[in-house]
Amino acid sequence: MALAVEMRAMVVFLVMYISFLRVSIAAVYKVGDSTGWTTIGNFDYKNWSATKTFQLGDIIRFEYNPQFHNVMQVKHPEFQSCNASSPIATHTTGNDSITITAHGHHFFLCGVPGHCQSGQKVDINVRRASSLPPSPSALPSPSIPAASVSPPSPSGTAPLYALNRPLAKLGLSIAVFAAFACGFA
Repeated sequence: MALAVEMRAMVVFLVMYISFLRVSIAAVYKVGDSTGWTTIGNFDYKNWSATKTFQLGDIIRFEYNPQFHNVMQVKHPEFQSCNASSPIATHTTGNDSITITAHGHHFFLCGVPGHCQSGQKVDINVRRASSLPPSPSALPSPSIPAASVSPPSPSGTAPLYALNRPLAKLGLSIAVFAAFACGFA
């Protein structure tokens, strides 16, 4: 009897531990990779975001010179028209980390006059999770027109943490199975 109680307690602890581990595995994406958040070099932020798979809990990091740039989160119409007059949020430190807490599109632009029009804006799209990532041909047509997207560079710009997500799901599945196998439901 005591062994069964200990076993159930251990399974509950394991399930909770793996659940917390899964939640804590978030990717950190530096916007623009080594280029950062800038107008120099005409960096293609649309292409950059299209090559990433953003998930809830991920951290979007904007690194820039605060004397020349800022980050404003805006709604879709303001994003399209580069209107920075009524942002949802404004960031000005030059080293801003924003945690993604909701699915859908998150629109950011530089509010310095002319910068957004020069392409300094990014749409972070967080899709609902599925068991396997869809192939590019299986993706639904986006409601926001997209330009052609080149494949990600082979340099492995995806964060290391993003590669651990399937393992976290597998671990959680094993823990849940173990809980049911031990008679704990």
